Amino acid sequence: MKTASFQPGDRVVLPPYGLGVVRDTCQRPVAGELLAYYRIEFPNTASQAYVPVDAPQGTGLRAALTSAELPTLLGHLQDSQTLNLPRQWAARHRRVTEILAGGDPYELATLTCELRRWNVERGLPDLDRQALRRAIRLLEQEVRGLEDPCACDVRSLLDHAWTETPN
Repeated sequence: MKTASFQPGDRVVLPPYGLGVVRDTCQRPVAGELLAYYRIEFPNTASQAYVPVDAPQGTGLRAALTSAELPTLLGHLQDSQTLNLPRQWAARHRRVTEILAGGDPYELATLTCELRRWNVERGLPDLDRQALRRAIRLLEQEVRGLEDPCACDVRSLLDHAWTETPN
């Protein structure tokens, strides 16, 4: 597998923490050996993470969505694909947690659509509503800072999903 290379200032996503920015690379001692790490800072927080330069894919680190990828994301949000989540709470919670922790924007979009549909049809239990809000927040983070018509459409759709109430 090809190792991703990030530069200072690159927007990245580190699941499940969300959108961050590569500040620099640094050396840190591990078991008596100096290893190279990306230092990731997360906007609006004092949090930071260190990700090994040699194996960022092992942590799930990936480049954030770009404007060119937004039409695909918008398609996933508008398509209202069904996810076939289990009806039993424990199994559903496990699956939803996997999707949220994985941080794949297209899976998050599909999850958002499914939970939105459930919310409109019958309302959501509290934990499912929290999962919907978390998925929306993660998607909003990736779209934040991108300024093009498609980004505005995605933000508008997410804003609508945030405020929707059951029929």
